[in-house]
Amino acid sequence: MGGLSRQRAGRHPGRPRVLHTSVPTSEGTAGVLLTYVRDQVERGWGVTVACPSEGWLGYSARALGADVRWFDAAREPGPSVLEEVSRYSRLVDDVQPDLVHLHSSKAGLVGRLAVRSQVPTVFQPHGWSFLAGGGPKALLAGRWESASPRAGPTT
Repeated sequence: MGGLSRQRAGRHPGRPRVLHTSVPTSEGTAGVLLTYVRDQVERGWGVTVACPSEGWLGYSARALGADVRWFDAAREPGPSVLEEVSRYSRLVDDVQPDLVHLHSSKAGLVGRLAVRSQVPTVFQPHGWSFLAGGGPKALLAGRWESASPRAGPTT
């Protein structure tokens, strides 16, 4: 997966680079993410937000001083995941963050598959995908969450 470097931690001492990623771009998830962006920008950190261009998240993050990278992704898992993982891997290579912070179930899926254990990663689901619905998708989501810690360390 891309050219992700294992030598990321501490690359930017005193001014860490954080890459926040979310597929939801309005309401609760976006609001929480924006509080982190505001705080980190005020601390002088390098903050990048990767999200779809719809909704207010990216525009609000940019107004606070964050770099914004448009990352269009389908809201639900499906055939687009492999292509999204590839694009996200390239985005991480470009941004070179010290920390990746994933803010939604879909961002968690794509981000953890792309990054693996190459960059320290925080996965903060604001709602578990396996609780949001039922049937086969909920079953697959539950299995993924059970297996994903084996894909690499996540905080």
